[in-house]
Amino acid sequence: MSGAEPSFDSYYRDSVPAGSQPATSAAPSLHQFFAPGGLLSRTHPAYEFRRGQLQMAQAVEEAIEQRRHLIVEAGTGTGKTLAYLMPVIRSGKHVIISTGTKNLQEQLFQKDIPFLEKALFPDGDRKLSVCCMKGRNNYLCRKKLYDLTGQPVLSGLEEIEHYRAIAAWEQTTQSGDRAELASLPEMSALWHKLDARADTCLGQKCSSWDKCFITEMRRRAAESDIIIVNHHLFFADLGIKQQAEGAPDAGILPDAGIVIFDEAHELEDVAGSYFGISVSAARLEELCRDVEASLQRNRMYTASLSGAIKSLRERSGFYFSLLPEGEGRFAFESRREFLEENGDEFLGLRQSLARLGAEIENLPSKPEEVYAFARRAQELHVQLGFVMESEDKNTVFWIERRRGGREKMNVSLQATPIDVGSILRECLWSKLESSVLTSATLAVEGGFEYIRGRLGVEHAREQVLPSHFDYPNQALFYVPPDLPDPRTPQFGAQAAERIRQLLDITRGRAFVLFTSYAQMRDIYQRLLGVVEFPMLLQGDAPKNALLEEFRLTPNCVLFATSSFWQGVDVQGEQLSCVIIDRLPFAVPSDPVVAARVKAIDADGGNAFFQYQVPVAVITLKQGFGRLIRSLHDRGLLALLDNRILKKQYGRVFVDSLPNYRRTTDLRIVEQWFLRQ
Repeated sequence: MSGAEPSFDSYYRDSVPAGSQPATSAAPSLHQFFAPGGLLSRTHPAYEFRRGQLQMAQAVEEAIEQRRHLIVEAGTGTGKTLAYLMPVIRSGKHVIISTGTKNLQEQLFQKDIPFLEKALFPDGDRKLSVCCMKGRNNYLCRKKLYDLTGQPVLSGLEEIEHYRAIAAWEQTTQSGDRAELASLPEMSALWHKLDARADTCLGQKCSSWDKCFITEMRRRAAESDIIIVNHHLFFADLGIKQQAEGAPDAGILPDAGIVIFDEAHELEDVAGSYFGISVSAARLEELCRDVEASLQRNRMYTASLSGAIKSLRERSGFYFSLLPEGEGRFAFESRREFLEENGDEFLGLRQSLARLGAEIENLPSKPEEVYAFARRAQELHVQLGFVMESEDKNTVFWIERRRGGREKMNVSLQATPIDVGSILRECLWSKLESSVLTSATLAVEGGFEYIRGRLGVEHAREQVLPSHFDYPNQALFYVPPDLPDPRTPQFGAQAAERIRQLLDITRGRAFVLFTSYAQMRDIYQRLLGVVEFPMLLQGDAPKNALLEEFRLTPNCVLFATSSFWQGVDVQGEQLSCVIIDRLPFAVPSDPVVAARVKAIDADGGNAFFQYQVPVAVITLKQGFGRLIRSLHDRGLLALLDNRILKKQYGRVFVDSLPNYRRTTDLRIVEQWFLRQ
């Protein structure tokens, strides 16, 4: 490195402090499984002893046995799924495992569990007692399918083709899980008419109850020791149970005293969405459509009901058109003034909901499915009142406008908790016997103060386990000290030129990740025709299709935003470079972010260092985590935002990242790749 060029660490006065690890107690049976010469070494084709994996397994087992909460960061390559599955299996207790995505659920259920079964019971004489559960909208409702069979309401040849495929599949499927229907498009409008979401469920009064896929799933879950769910299902279920205040049939998940949260860095956002409220024009229109379809099918559609539905549609359309203008997500700070000006329209909309509910209630000899419509109308009536009139200090009220199908604008009123931790402390952590929160990205500067505070976890044991990977030799971290601030107009052109230089060095084979769609599209356009390698752009095809094309196309470059920052796994030389445009601070004008910042500052804290920086640190760790996925991976991590070198808070980011080799010199990057 040139003497004139400052080294990466010369931007700091202090060296990076070494982390410490808590001691772990010996657990002979786990040692026999994970240690060299143990059962895992004899059954796993790619076995390597991972000390962190054994340490995590021991910590999880202690937490379960001692009825404690545990927070553990297990670096990429630790093998954390087996590290928590083995103690769970050995406990013999009812345990829920909640994952960040359905993909991870399926990996656990279809890959990790079968592997453990074969390792533990090689004779095949026993099976692990495991059930995998997804959200209700992933499953077919047989009653809806049968009702549609008699009186099909299908739009176009495509829906007719989809209907035939679903009807044929229903005859053979054991689970009713739409994941089995590979040919069905992800955004199929027909599936939404046939799924088993709770809004239209009749429960035990349904004529198809005995054959219902949800009924069967609940039965399997009640009989299973291990239930694998995802965070969205877990918190949707918890939210329903909270509202039902202990009603025996509320929710679909059985009670369990122990919960493992994998990818626990996502919990605050997911929990906030399910403890909040959303009232939209689309929900109201969906209620109208469902009532019309059901009552026409049952020959109960009266003139008075038609009038009630017509009134609700008109009131809803007018009311949502009056809401303040704005794109995307923005705070609804003028609710009081809005109601003063539009109080009659607000009351009129609520009265229309009440009228529809009353008309449904007054129907004589009505089928069971109709009762659910009255309940939905009442629920919307109450929720609309809360969103518009509540003065709850722990709630932020906001509006979202976004494009739906066929360019139609969807408008919704939202209410989201500001502090999720206080809610979780009361309704979750205090009720659980034991919980484990784990992820490769939970710690900030080697500690868990941030995640404990945001999630309200108290009295938890903590452990940071190093990755199994040799980061100093596998990854080079490059930050260019000469680029302008990413917030300036000059950044785009200079960043595009530096990306071009880096892609020439790495011969493509890169993810270029952005914090905004506008920046992604701008840089992509600047590099079109300039970069010699194949270029893919997020949005041009579904995510899975883009990933598959990236894997199969030599020297490919993928330009993408937030959905590719986590949960994406491309091993080998095909991905040899990850470039990130800027430090991933959340948009400060986002209504939920702004409300949380305001609340922390009002409480005497420093929201920037207590909230905004830690969120960005964890996001950056996720993005960089795409590169090194195996012991054989090697490559470049580039961050084009040199505030990490020049600002005081930059140290927090660097102290939180793995021990990559670091440089600020482009020539070092060239030399690094020449040695490959």
